[in-house]
Amino acid sequence: MPIYEFACTRCDHKFEQLRPMDRMAEPAQCPMCDSDSKRQLSVFSAFMTTEGGQTSAIAGAGGGCCGGGGGGCACAMGM
Repeated sequence: MPIYEFACTRCDHKFEQLRPMDRMAEPAQCPMCDSDSKRQLSVFSAFMTTEGGQTSAIAGAGGGCCGGGGGGCACAMGM
């Protein structure tokens, strides 16, 4: 089950929630004020170190968001 990020529409509290993919678009109840929250686009970065000690960013499938690759771009998930 994936973890989704949410932001409360009332108090702007940001939180994560583990839920099935078939419920990803449903509003989540804010743990701080019990108001509805909207799912947010998750953004993260990953790095690798080469044998020579250089650090570089790892690009996802397609080279980034909506890059046309076969990866799971969140923009295509119909938020």
